[in-house]
Amino acid sequence: MRYTKLGTTGINASVISFGGIPIQRVSKEAAVEILQACKEGGINFIDTARLYTDSEEKIGGYFNQHGREGWYVASKSPARDYYGMFKDLRMSLHDLACDYIDLYQLHNVSTPEDMERVLGSGGALEALEEAKEQGLIRHIGLTGHKPEILEPGVSSGRFETLQVPFNAMEKQALPLLKKARQKGMGTIAMKPLAGGALTVAAAALDYIINSNWIDVAIPGMQSVAEVKDNCSVLEGKVTDKQRQELEKLIAGLGTHFCRRCEYCQPCPSGLKIPAMFLFEGYYTRYNLKEWALERYAALPVKASDCSQCGLCESRCPYELPIREMLKQTAATLEK
Repeated sequence: MRYTKLGTTGINASVISFGGIPIQRVSKEAAVEILQACKEGGINFIDTARLYTDSEEKIGGYFNQHGREGWYVASKSPARDYYGMFKDLRMSLHDLACDYIDLYQLHNVSTPEDMERVLGSGGALEALEEAKEQGLIRHIGLTGHKPEILEPGVSSGRFETLQVPFNAMEKQALPLLKKARQKGMGTIAMKPLAGGALTVAAAALDYIINSNWIDVAIPGMQSVAEVKDNCSVLEGKVTDKQRQELEKLIAGLGTHFCRRCEYCQPCPSGLKIPAMFLFEGYYTRYNLKEWALERYAALPVKASDCSQCGLCESRCPYELPIREMLKQTAATLEK
């Protein structure tokens, strides 16, 4: 494993670290095995969030069994006001079984109004600054998907880290990452595999960790095999063929694809939206038609059952036309 300083925080993090979204989908026992494999592979930094259902609890369960020593822990909250942030922070400390959290972040600040609120008097940032003085957290970070919205936060000088989507096909945050670097902020790449769309994982991760603008990449991992595969990138096993496959894949994805962040969930009609788009991708891009049709058929609610309410689109950080995409999924998989 390779390690790097996360900006000026003093955190010496593994360049490939653990993203906590996917362990929502595994058992508590499997989560312990995955995290233990991370430790054995040299991963020492965990990123999770209040919104990731039981992710914090599963990580806390691992710490209860194996101890927290040797780990840096990051979490985040969507709270925008002082009291809501303190409430979420205390819940995170409880669920993670931690006396303190190394990095606590404002989660997905996505509108100018949200940014103004968190930075203002009585805002969430005020709570985190007090929590840092009290020793409940060590550092404060900012996350989001829209660089233009995050820019005032970076310019404020009140944050120590910035977490944004960055990968071989999504580079829109590059100017903001450069600015964050100039301010001594640590930089964290979320969606390093574009939510699983970049299936040539080794080449995709290699691209990020050898860029000049990212300290840490946090791919989600939901199996021991994925942990081992991701860690193997640092053994110099990425080939020119894999890099070419990645370029070809990017060329074929276009702009309208699901990153499987699951912010669109839950759907009032019960649609498993990310899963539907995953199966469609396997059908149309990876020539696994039988596999995709079989799994899609097992879903209790189909894409054609969409009520067109639009709630999913209001939640999507990538502003995808989900309703139109679901119509295409139905046309493809419900023949």
